[in-house]
Amino acid sequence: MDFSGYDTEGFFDEMFDGQGRPRPGSEPVVKIIESLPGDDLVRRQRAAERALMNLGITFNVYGDDAGTERIFPFDIVPRIIQDKEWETLERGLRQRVRALNLFVDDVYHQQKIVRDKVVPEELIRSARGFRPACAGLDPPQGIWCHISGIDLVRDRDGQFYVLEDNLRCPSGVSYVLENRMVMKQTFPRVFEACRVNPVVDFPSRLLDMLQFLAPRGRREPVAALWTPGSHNSAYFEHSFLAQQMGVQLVEGRDLLVAEGRVMMRTTRGVEQVDVLYRRLDDDFIDPRAFRSDSLLGVPGLMDAYRAGQVALANAPGTGVADDKAVYPYVPRIIRYYLGEDPILPNVPTFSCWVKEELDHVLGHLDQLVVKAVNESGGYGMLVGPHSSAQERAEFADRIRSAPRDYIAQPTLSLSRMPVLVDEHFEGRHVDLRPYILYGEEIYVLPGGLSRVALKKGSLVVNSSQGGGSKDTWVVHADHDTPTGEALEPGGKAGSGC
Repeated sequence: MDFSGYDTEGFFDEMFDGQGRPRPGSEPVVKIIESLPGDDLVRRQRAAERALMNLGITFNVYGDDAGTERIFPFDIVPRIIQDKEWETLERGLRQRVRALNLFVDDVYHQQKIVRDKVVPEELIRSARGFRPACAGLDPPQGIWCHISGIDLVRDRDGQFYVLEDNLRCPSGVSYVLENRMVMKQTFPRVFEACRVNPVVDFPSRLLDMLQFLAPRGRREPVAALWTPGSHNSAYFEHSFLAQQMGVQLVEGRDLLVAEGRVMMRTTRGVEQVDVLYRRLDDDFIDPRAFRSDSLLGVPGLMDAYRAGQVALANAPGTGVADDKAVYPYVPRIIRYYLGEDPILPNVPTFSCWVKEELDHVLGHLDQLVVKAVNESGGYGMLVGPHSSAQERAEFADRIRSAPRDYIAQPTLSLSRMPVLVDEHFEGRHVDLRPYILYGEEIYVLPGGLSRVALKKGSLVVNSSQGGGSKDTWVVHADHDTPTGEALEPGGKAGSGC
């Protein structure tokens, strides 16, 4: 197979430039693919899909009458990012997470940023993720945002933009790890030759970060991953990460608070827990502090947390910083707390709760992407250029009735990547979700999850909307070009990838 018929169609393509030449760093992968005989790449794609199916790489779709579990689609053509470009992204992500962490801490303490009129008080008070019960909380080491997933997109100009901040329970990192495992099996020896930055140590880094948060004086801190249960859309990831870290996977019914300490029931009896990596929303963690009807939570857990008897990652209340209505203010937040210009720009955004901007949005719905600030997964969205007049009229009514609940952005020409369709390549739009751990230091996983809109022409990459994923390779500029020997099936894959 070759790329001779592949057309970038005027979009920024991650693998080829406007003249159809491989971008720097992509040449070895293009040569690898084009050197494969006949339908070998198709065979390897099918083998990768079977491997992922056997591994049980699934997600649940809420409200899907056809079935609750689906295999997460995967495309075998990797996305390449050169290490020099990645260094800029890494610095920008560290900067953003550091500033957002300071913002959350300020919101639940002195609210200096409100008093200085940088962010409106009403915007914070009305945020669905704002938790009055978290006022005055002092999480271990002053860190609130322990695990973040920051969504990035690239426009036609080649510039990366931050599309969205995910600071509560960002999902998807298990797909990064499993995709890499399958790609190493599919293309043995290539990783070592290409000098691809490894991702295999993420679970150990995650565990180190969790143990760093443990109350002082615990010689061997005990961590556990707290899941809402098997019906959650990311349950596969919960069980996978717990297994990879070597920690217990627990539900609320496995936990209790006794004498001010959090305990978990195990096959060996009751054991104290020092750190909980929670994968359920704030509302459900403690019925005494939040929703009284929660059957998933642990009564008294917030009292133990306030007393410093247990650490929670992420800390409750972080959702105030990833509210989409707060998102337009993040550049100001970075300048306010760090005294620095943002390294990674936001997508230009209109806040519908501001009268002048609301009028502009209502007058240009056919040109804009409108998002509900409290929705995710591609739901609650209007893609103006692809919408009907009736859909725009209905959305206009929704916006007028609750302007605080909507933002709007220009329709970006998202970058594309080649995707294997039958036995040829077609371009599909992609985004990128890097994962950031904030513990003793801020660590950014090299590459992250490249999500791809598998439907032709679609701009929505979410798995619940038919999207899939690709392996993301951060490569060194001085790597060697793999030889035919490096492609030989059955060889030993490069270690540490």
